Order: sequence, then structure tokens, then C-alpha cells
Amino acid sequence: MIRRTSRIFRILPALILMTLIAASTASLADSAKEMLSAGRIDEAIAELNGRLSSAPADAESANLLCRAYFALEDWNRAESSCRKAVALDPDNSAFHLWLARVYGEKADRANFLAAAGLVGKVRGEFERAVQLNPNDVDARLDLAEFYIEAPSIVGGGEAKARAQAQSVATENPAREHWIYARIAEKKKDYPTAEREYHQYIELSHGDAEAWLNLALFLRRQKRFDEMEQALVKLSQSPMPKPDVLVEAAEMLYRTGRNYPFATELLHRYLASGPVEAAPAFKARYYLGLLLEKQGDKEGAAREYRASLALVRNFGTAQQALDRVAH
Repeated sequence: MIRRTSRIFRILPALILMTLIAASTASLADSAKEMLSAGRIDEAIAELNGRLSSAPADAESANLLCRAYFALEDWNRAESSCRKAVALDPDNSAFHLWLARVYGEKADRANFLAAAGLVGKVRGEFERAVQLNPNDVDARLDLAEFYIEAPSIVGGGEAKARAQAQSVATENPAREHWIYARIAEKKKDYPTAEREYHQYIELSHGDAEAWLNLALFLRRQKRFDEMEQALVKLSQSPMPKPDVLVEAAEMLYRTGRNYPFATELLHRYLASGPVEAAPAFKARYYLGLLLEKQGDKEGAAREYRASLALVRNFGTAQQALDRVAH
């Protein structure tokens, strides 16, 4: 009697191969994500470009490459990679969100005519991200900010922003009040804005990000003593997003306030393990600036070198290193 090989055994080699390919892609994506989180941007770009050039392009790798270029503020390459990710997986909300952010950054830096051509793309990509994932609070917050800042002729409007706030309320009531604060601030109704920022703090149970947003408001109002007090509160608060430490330190540096405290915040951030939202190469650079301001040129040079070890073409860090090395 002749035994027929079961179909499962005949297709098993193909299944194994497909599994290995999928596992390899997932492993690479995980590795690249770890590199981005650690701020090893040069390594992430090399690995992702290698993957995209030697195998069928996958959307996740293209998106990660976009985010790596975003960290470098290389907006043209970021746009190209983000557009590729969207083309490969048009139903992925996160990919549209990142493309919208890239368009937004480009629009902020473009001349009037170029910016006008980008604004519609920004709105379209944010709206598509929300449409694909209505529960994504970050996407709704980004869309709300667009509606607040953009004139009505290009699709902005307070009513649209308030509609986003009401949708955010079901997922995150605290951050709903961030939208109301931004609306009030845009209207120059500063007392209402401040009340809304405090409501955000209260409903978030004193979340560090809420304190950061109050500090940003106080900075814009040039109330620097109160800004610094808010940043002290931030440092003592629950901190789901450690990147707020870098933003706080940068704020202190930019306003010429309490360099030792800012230095302490950055040391704390780097010791806890960097995240993608605040790349380590930028944190190291700001730490170098702070040490330089405090007269520690040797320590500053060490931080600038650490920054350049992660991103070798980081020109501002190289200029800073040249400055303190002489």
C-alpha cells in the first residue's frame, strides 16, 4: 500500500520558511525600536536601510526609518519613508499619524507658498489617523491642535477642536482639558487657559506631563519663577513619560534658569533609560550645554562626544565640541 504524504507535511517547509521570514522581520523591527529608544539613531538607520534594500519592503521598517529621520530632523527623508509606510499599509492609523507630523514639521519651516501646499496634507493625514483609530488619544490631540492653530480657510476651527475634546473625554478626561486650555490660550483668554491647565493636573492626579504643560504656559507668559516651581512639581510627580524630564531641562536651559536642577533632571533621565520621544543624543547634547554653562568644559566635551557617538553627523554637537576643546 502506497502511503500518500499528508498535505500538511508537503507544505511544512514553505510554512517554516514563511515563519522564519516573519520572525526575522519582527526581530528586526524590535531591534530597530530598541535602537531608537536608546538613541542609537545611526545604527537604526543603517539596519533599517539594509532591511529595506535587501528584502521586500515592509511597512513597519519604513515607519521606523521615518521616525529615525524625524529624530534627526531630516524632514525630506522622513517624509519619503513615512509615505512608503502608508503606501504599504494604508489602513494603519499610526503610519498616517507619523506622516502628518512630518508634514507639520515641514510646514512650520517652509515659506508661505510651500506651507500653504502642505497644510491640507497635514489635516488629511491627521483626520485619516483618527478615522482609522478613533480611540487613539494622541492622534485626536494632534488633530485638535491643528484645528486650533489653523485658520478656517484651511480647515481649522474652534468648534472642530471642541468636538475632538469631547471625543478625548471618553478615553482620557484629563487631557480633554488640555484642548480647552489651548483654545483659551489661542483666544488670549489667559485666566481660563490657566484654570484649564490646573484642571488637567487635578484630573490626571498630578501627572508630570500635566505639570509640564502648565510650565510651558507659564513660560509663554514670561512668569519664570512660577514656571520653575511647576517644573519642581513635575520632578516629584508620577512620570509615565520620562521624556518630560528632557523637555523640562531644555526649558530651564532656554530660559537661563537653575542649571544645576536642569542637569540633575537630565542625569535622572539618562540613568532611567532613554525613550524614542527624547533621543539620547539630544539629551547628551543638552547636558553638555548645561555643563558648559556651569564652567565644566571637560564634562561638556564628554557629553558632546557621547552625543556624536550616537549620531556622527550631529553638526551642532560637533560645533559645541570644537568650541570647548580649544
